[in-house]
Amino acid sequence: MKLNIALLAGDGIGPEVIDQAVKVSDAVAKKFNHEINWRPALTGAAAIDAVGEPYPDETHEICASSDAVLFGAIGHPRFDNDPSAKVRPEQGLLKMRKKLGLFANVRPTFTFPSLLDKSPLKRERIEGTDLVFLRELTGGIYFGEKGRRDEGETAFDNCVYTRAEVQRLAKKGFELAMTRGKKLCCVDKANVLETSRLWRETVQAMEKEYPEVEVSYEFVDAVAMRLVQWPNSYDVLITENLFGDILTDEASVISGSMGLMPSASLGSNIGLFEPIHGSYPQATGLNIANPMATVLSAAMMFENFGLQEEGKAIRDAVNSALNKGIVTEDLADGGKAFGTSEVGDWLSKNI
Repeated sequence: MKLNIALLAGDGIGPEVIDQAVKVSDAVAKKFNHEINWRPALTGAAAIDAVGEPYPDETHEICASSDAVLFGAIGHPRFDNDPSAKVRPEQGLLKMRKKLGLFANVRPTFTFPSLLDKSPLKRERIEGTDLVFLRELTGGIYFGEKGRRDEGETAFDNCVYTRAEVQRLAKKGFELAMTRGKKLCCVDKANVLETSRLWRETVQAMEKEYPEVEVSYEFVDAVAMRLVQWPNSYDVLITENLFGDILTDEASVISGSMGLMPSASLGSNIGLFEPIHGSYPQATGLNIANPMATVLSAAMMFENFGLQEEGKAIRDAVNSALNKGIVTEDLADGGKAFGTSEVGDWLSKNI
């Protein structure tokens, strides 16, 4: 198979972890006789510095004409610390999701047997955890009307959803549940929010189309609690943009490190694959960032193309590295820590 992949390294540690994912992907391509044409493009603070825009038209053209997008990270402290900044790196990410129609963020959370004791949660609470969040990405409060009034003393952000937006995400959730444990949880705040009541009634109306799926409805605050208490009780969870943003970061630490969890953002035509961690500017250029989340995002990319063996080859290599202690300092626990590039080299050679 010949694959054209847009390569958006972004900011901070993004270029470093992306380099390792490219090494590993090239090793997989060589092993399974594929050809990858990497198409680099600017985004985030790097794009602002170069052209004044966090998601330039040229970058969008490259992404839209590719088979998939492999993405690093966005963000820079100089924008975080300036609330008056008119142009921000994160605006590029929102714009990219909207223009590419990436409405479903798929975030798995699973544990690694060799790392169970590195989780901040007790082993007995997390053992066997294997859940997936589907977060709606292009609607809700992040995209609603926002502004100031009363001479800047009052601020507002509107949360708006259409039934069609809920249906298309819920459909993916039901379909995913059918391939897994056939359990689906709709996360909302229907006791308070009108948008949540729309979510709940829409999903309830779809239940009859998937009679084999056991559906539950839980308030977001209850799910936040249960993710810490009994994460292994969940299978597939669907939720709106803001709730999903918060809950998936909470779930990410169950595995023991944010540097381990991959994600995918899917639309009708193209998928974007990225680690869930941020740009981690403090580690930029130090060769200490954990590349495994980005590498596992590449595995999700191959699997999205239907190349299951290729994805498994990457996952097996990551598991082998973890078992053998070929890890960066966040997982070394006082033992030998390997550099970002050393981990990438080891994974590539293993494949």
